[in-house]
Amino acid sequence: MITDSLTFVGESLFGPRASAAELIACMDEVGIDRAVVCPLKPVGYRLEAANDTVAEAMQAHPERLVGFARVDPWLGTAAVAELERAAAAGLRGLFLHPWEETFCVSAPLVDPVVEAAQHLGLPVIVASGYPWLSEGLQVGELARRFPEVTFVATNGAQINISGLGQQDAELALGANANLHVQTAGVYREDFIEGIAARLGPERVLFASAFPYLDPRLEIRRVQWAPNLDAAAKEQILGGNATRFLLR
Repeated sequence: MITDSLTFVGESLFGPRASAAELIACMDEVGIDRAVVCPLKPVGYRLEAANDTVAEAMQAHPERLVGFARVDPWLGTAAVAELERAAAAGLRGLFLHPWEETFCVSAPLVDPVVEAAQHLGLPVIVASGYPWLSEGLQVGELARRFPEVTFVATNGAQINISGLGQQDAELALGANANLHVQTAGVYREDFIEGIAARLGPERVLFASAFPYLDPRLEIRRVQWAPNLDAAAKEQILGGNATRFLLR
């Protein structure tokens, strides 16, 4: 079974848009069985409505989609209340986007929503690699403070996949067993292979970031990686997401 650990539905303030039907059609074309689906940043800035869109998509396709709620930590108790509301509606994780909501992921203001996620037993996906706000070591610091929470960093925890940023991502992973990375946009197969070799393939999850990126290409990053054996590819393409995100 192949599980895409990051997709989006809705209409973004910044341009991208996708419906649940378009997502399902793309999954069928590529051979993806299930997907984690998160809200895009809505035009009206109201994440409640965006979370409802994800909940409706999940309810319409319960065997294919698993929804995550998106909240803005700047809203404090209102953000906690929204996460609790979304979880009661069936959403099964928390998605944080420090770049689009403009907060530092390692700042104390993030703690209340992560504490709520921990209380609810929800994993947390963090949009990672963004300068000043969610670089690898900043995501690692958040994971350090909440060792009982499963964290998944998008973009390999480092958008450029080079230089000291790549080293920071590896240091964050090495220091925090509860931190994992996704493959979407990671153009260096050696980075994916290196994490799998040094820390174990269970630390890497396939993701497409649809509609930002094309699942037909993104899945090849794992399928064509020459130094991953069949067992490692099976874990990365679906087994890890099933254990960490779909529980």
